[in-house]
Amino acid sequence: MTDQIISMHNVCKSYKMGTEKLNVLKGIDFSVDRGEFTAILGPSGSGKSTLMNIIGCMDTLDSGSYSLNGIQIDETKERDLVKIRNHEIGFIFQNYHLIPTYNVMQNIIMPLLMRGEDRKTAERDCREVVDMLGLSDRLKHKPSELSGGQRQRVAIARALCSKPSLLLADEPTGALDQQSGTEVLRLFTKLHEMGNTIVMITHDMNVAKWAERTVNIVDGQMYQ
Repeated sequence: MTDQIISMHNVCKSYKMGTEKLNVLKGIDFSVDRGEFTAILGPSGSGKSTLMNIIGCMDTLDSGSYSLNGIQIDETKERDLVKIRNHEIGFIFQNYHLIPTYNVMQNIIMPLLMRGEDRKTAERDCREVVDMLGLSDRLKHKPSELSGGQRQRVAIARALCSKPSLLLADEPTGALDQQSGTEVLRLFTKLHEMGNTIVMITHDMNVAKWAERTVNIVDGQMYQ
């Protein structure tokens, strides 16, 4: 198995806007080694969200090549990308994407049940992760009963429980106050030290500084 989790070469992506063609990604070369903590830093409109969607197998590239943990994504049929997303990538979003009517445990184990794990195993895996994240006393709470920082930790726990090869975080502190944001970034540092591979998308240079490596994306081109 390759030591690179992500390997992208000359990745291009464009969209049609009426009669116009908008070139969003213009020949991206990007790689992430196993165990790295990398930040992709760029302003609004730079192409970083499109790049994140391609890394996360939520969108397809027009040309170039993309390998994720040894899987050639650009040669994979769209119907197979769902399974890859569920098994290879742990998503952490700015707005948490928690189900408001589910409690903490239900939110965390839902992806595991959807991919066929039995409930007893899923609940055991959940408890192991929430112990590490300091959420053991919140398992029966609904998202509305948690602080923003706690909600993001639930989202991180949900991502970790799937044992993904890559944690993909999109503006993970964007909805948090400074103290809660710092706590989440400290947690990412801890997860990195434990051997997790993390790619974090952000527009904030102060957030990007927490990663061991930062790459910049400007006007659809990457500068490393």
